[in-house]
Amino acid sequence: MKLLVTGGAGFIGSAIVRHIIINTEDSVINLDKLTYAGNLESLSPVSDSDRYTFERVDICNRAELDRVFEEYQPDAVMHLAAESHVDRSIDGPAAFVETNIVGTYTLLEAARHYWRNLGDDQKNSFRFHHISTDEVYGDLEGPEDLFTEETSYAPSSPYSASKASSDHLVRAWYRTYGLPVLITNCSNNYGPYHFPEKLIPLMILNALERKPLPVYGEGNQVRDWLYVEDHARALYRVVTEGVTGETYNIGGHNEKRNIDVVHTICDLLQEMVPSAESYRDLITHVADRPGHDLRYAIDASKIERELGWTPQESFESGIRKTVRWYLDNAEWCRRVQDGSYQRGRLGVAQ
Repeated sequence: MKLLVTGGAGFIGSAIVRHIIINTEDSVINLDKLTYAGNLESLSPVSDSDRYTFERVDICNRAELDRVFEEYQPDAVMHLAAESHVDRSIDGPAAFVETNIVGTYTLLEAARHYWRNLGDDQKNSFRFHHISTDEVYGDLEGPEDLFTEETSYAPSSPYSASKASSDHLVRAWYRTYGLPVLITNCSNNYGPYHFPEKLIPLMILNALERKPLPVYGEGNQVRDWLYVEDHARALYRVVTEGVTGETYNIGGHNEKRNIDVVHTICDLLQEMVPSAESYRDLITHVADRPGHDLRYAIDASKIERELGWTPQESFESGIRKTVRWYLDNAEWCRRVQDGSYQRGRLGVAQ
């Protein structure tokens, strides 16, 4: 297969690109605008492969999208390009509306134009896989409640509202135009190559530098944590074996309070990089952010039952691998932190 992956230089996008190139015989066209969160260095393990191609393209640019579809003739689209940081969406929602809603609309139209002109065999096998988030569901009330594929949408932040909007657009293009779509909604990802503004890498790197570890409120927010490489396997399973028109929730079966996640990171660092002063002493409780959802939890039984996917990593094994990766990849971290990973991008092929 030839897979067009949007946002393939991002955290989850680079994980699926690495997975495809390393573990399958398929080819990837990585289409990424290279915002601050796009890092081509995360693709260094596969960038020399003759089955990998990079195109620096904004998904809001219809002419460039049409060119890419015409030039590469992909068999499927995996759409991950999105603005994704909740705090940034609160401070500046316009970029989230532009990329996540307008960009998804533009990509859907380019894909529909391409798809309707394919021959019958290619047309029947084409897939548009939209990768979304469990945050579109809002938060859960009861301690035993879980998000299912039928849970009503109730987004709380500009980010989750923009992702909910894009989900609705994708379903409308399936219902109205027959575009063969698949949607997945995932829980919180973590693992190697995660941008340091996110909770887990931020805690690891701040702790190593003896900086404060900021925790919103009391840290009682509960999230279901999914190791990013498990997620990549699930996404590939969906795009190759999923039923068009269906939604699949992907979770790690690892519900943890944020404060417990931070405690675990501190304890692992104490084991791996012993310190006379406890890393836990760096924890600083800060004012909670507006509209902060208290609990997310995924019911991933559908993808397990229908497609045979289950996560391979427990939180304990995955977080240990993650902390070790950050310790072993200090240069990647340094280049992200000082911004040097962005240098030289003007020379990247358009």
